[in-house]
Amino acid sequence: MFLVVIGRYLLIAGIFHGVFYVWQREKWRARKINGRPHKPGQYRREVSWSTVTALLFAVAGAGLLLLWQKGYTKVYLNVHEYPLWWLPLSLGIALLLHETYYYWLHRWMHRPKVFRLLHKVHHDSNITSPWTAFSFHPLEGVLQAIFLPALLLFLPMHLYVVLTQLTIMTFSSVINHLDIEVYPRGAPGRFFGRFLIGATHHSLHHKQFRYNYGLYFTFWDKWKRTESPLYASLYEEKRGVKAQAPARTGGKSK
Repeated sequence: MFLVVIGRYLLIAGIFHGVFYVWQREKWRARKINGRPHKPGQYRREVSWSTVTALLFAVAGAGLLLLWQKGYTKVYLNVHEYPLWWLPLSLGIALLLHETYYYWLHRWMHRPKVFRLLHKVHHDSNITSPWTAFSFHPLEGVLQAIFLPALLLFLPMHLYVVLTQLTIMTFSSVINHLDIEVYPRGAPGRFFGRFLIGATHHSLHHKQFRYNYGLYFTFWDKWKRTESPLYASLYEEKRGVKAQAPARTGGKSK
């Protein structure tokens, strides 16, 4: 279980790092949200904390597997056990419940005493990277790990839907911490920016601390008026820039 969790994190974060920070770095430079470089040793520190988080997620996953084998969870294998429309609906419900849980947990973790104990490790990455995705203090890791096993005690979900949510969780976390706005230009980008959290939205949280507490969606931040007043203009600025092909050098030297 640990190898699955850490392998998924290293694979997805590594792909995003390789594409956006190494292979096509110049192409996406204009979409970068913070101009400063990452702190020396930041990647190593983030991977170290993320390894601990992956271990905690693996323990939670192993516990969930045991509960499933004992018949205590609502995870099912037969796709016809519930109507087919329940597959996407159960995923939507799970994502909305996770969003609600995390939003209020996140606001609680920003209380000064709690922040210093639980959440400061994550915010040590003032300028985020793909490796920041799982970089948590162990106590915060536990609070994040318990959600899905607890949810599956009462919400029926097909096994493949559970795996889909876990994949969404990892991709979303990596994209949100990328520090490069990848949402497209035009109408699709406006839709994503209005309803979904991305790199611009979450980078402002790491810079301002008082805003943008959401996980997947923006609705709680909008409803509770905790969305950064800088978000809309910064998002349009970064989304509106066309990714440039790397400049080619050549020709005769003078």
